[in-house]
Amino acid sequence: MVVLLGTPTVDSSRLYAMTVTDGDPTWAGPLAGAALGLPVYHVIESEVRSQIDEGVYRAEVGIAEMALEDPDQIVAAVQEVRRTAAPGDGAA
Repeated sequence: MVVLLGTPTVDSSRLYAMTVTDGDPTWAGPLAGAALGLPVYHVIESEVRSQIDEGVYRAEVGIAEMALEDPDQIVAAVQEVRRTAAPGDGAA
């Protein structure tokens, strides 16, 4: 199982990525302290985009991608969460 995000900001992307790997960092939701260890990607990452038909990607993601806060920083935030996830938790 892989978690695929479509979040529009750096902060929301980081928060949701952390939530599904190490548990809710705000300790406010049902996943507080629940390290699921799920691998997480953003739909705009090249690893994901390369696996989606270009026409489908353009139709389903294209316009939304243009409205993202900072695509490069969103990708960097999600990648950083994957890099720093606890070893052996499935998030690498």
